[in-house]
Amino acid sequence: MSNLLLKIFTWWNGSTMGTDFFTARKGVRVGEDELGNVYYRTSDDKRRWVIYNGVAEASAIPPGWHGWMHHRVDTAPTDENYTPRAWQKPHRANPTGTPGAYHPPGSILGSGHRPRVTGDYDAWTPGS
Repeated sequence: MSNLLLKIFTWWNGSTMGTDFFTARKGVRVGEDELGNVYYRTSDDKRRWVIYNGVAEASAIPPGWHGWMHHRVDTAPTDENYTPRAWQKPHRANPTGTPGAYHPPGSILGSGHRPRVTGDYDAWTPGS
């Protein structure tokens, strides 16, 4: 019962009922990536979409599939012997809002201390 309610009322927990219906009617399965995301297209290849394995996280699409999803390449990674380039890094979950998030120097959440004011800045005042 809870899975049915999730499918009706949430879009971030995988696919909705509307997406499942459209996929069943018009979707042609293209392939699956190493994270378990499944990729589809329409028969005329005008639309391409992904059904995520778990929470919908756009950054979870590997580089090869990203190019295919955005129509930058016509051949899906499953249709060719795709290997990532040396500069392409594996997926890393978005750390925003977690202890692993980036905190710049001087941030109240960072571990360092804010640098002292040096006096090289004059505040603007109206009329000056």
